[in-house]
Amino acid sequence: MTATARWALVAGVLLVAALVAVVPMVNSEDRPARGEDVGPARAAAQLQPCRPGSAAPARELRGVEVECLADGSRVDAGELVAAGDRPTLVNIWATWCEPCREELPLLDDYAAEPGAARVVTVQVESERREGLELLAELDVDLPGVFDGDGPSGPIREALSVPRALPASYLVTPDGDVELVRQPRLFTSVDQIREVVRSGGGR
Repeated sequence: MTATARWALVAGVLLVAALVAVVPMVNSEDRPARGEDVGPARAAAQLQPCRPGSAAPARELRGVEVECLADGSRVDAGELVAAGDRPTLVNIWATWCEPCREELPLLDDYAAEPGAARVVTVQVESERREGLELLAELDVDLPGVFDGDGPSGPIREALSVPRALPASYLVTPDGDVELVRQPRLFTSVDQIREVVRSGGGR
């Protein structure tokens, strides 16, 4: 083997070794961005589990998979919000939405009443960790799902959720999903009771 060939071989070996060393470093730098650590926030929030309802799945949400905020599991949104003998109230919220911060505790208070309809929350357009921390701060433990931190998500697309938040929907025992238009923002538990009783407050 000539001297030139030997040097070429050595250079090739060094290049491969450098690549092997660099690739794991690149991957390790990417890992935190992909995997947000929400374990402590989940433990602090202590949300109720995402259990499916007892009636027909919501038609618009049947087969729509989202992440349960309580434990990170994947759930079928249509089955989760399925109503029983009373409607299910679905509330769409975000951490940056100031009215949402006022409304969420009211929904939690209503859901704790005897005979109340089920209430399921949907966090959107904000990081899951921030959402869990806010729920813990507000002492709201309603079952909820994460619809993504971007401008759109599977639930928002399926329901054509308005840009202005919060937004609430009633799911009937037949599986119909109706936007609550009046009022668009709950300011009392009495309002929530009346909307559930009237089937939409339209």
